[in-house]
Amino acid sequence: MSKTIIKVVNRSPHALPAAATPLSAGMDLRAWLPDGQVVLQPLQRVLIPTGLYIELPAGMECQVRPRSGLALKRGLTVLNSPGTIDADYRGEVGVIMINLSAEPQVIEDGVRIAQMVVARHETVEWQPVEALEQSERGEGGFGHTGA
Repeated sequence: MSKTIIKVVNRSPHALPAAATPLSAGMDLRAWLPDGQVVLQPLQRVLIPTGLYIELPAGMECQVRPRSGLALKRGLTVLNSPGTIDADYRGEVGVIMINLSAEPQVIEDGVRIAQMVVARHETVEWQPVEALEQSERGEGGFGHTGA
């Protein structure tokens, strides 16, 4: 398995993002809350800092995604999922969290709040045409192939 080197500045006291198991695609991001914690009221959203600044190679992106355990057990999720970090962004990695539960939820410093997946992407050049080739699916849209 090949590895990509990504430059990172970590201004938090927490460990760098890491995969929980050898075959995990996602790496856990931790909240950096120097004041200790944030309380999210039901339906409240907040930008949670991580203290991380990254320099992705050209042709790569980083996606910020929810953690399934937080979503299922506490109703906390990433609002713009997946959030995309582009290769030319140099600001702090932040996670827009929302509380979808009926109860206030506490996010504490150092807790794992999201996961990030680094992936390659293509740069495209659009080719305007008058018509597209036919396919088996055709114009069948949302729900076309079943439930």
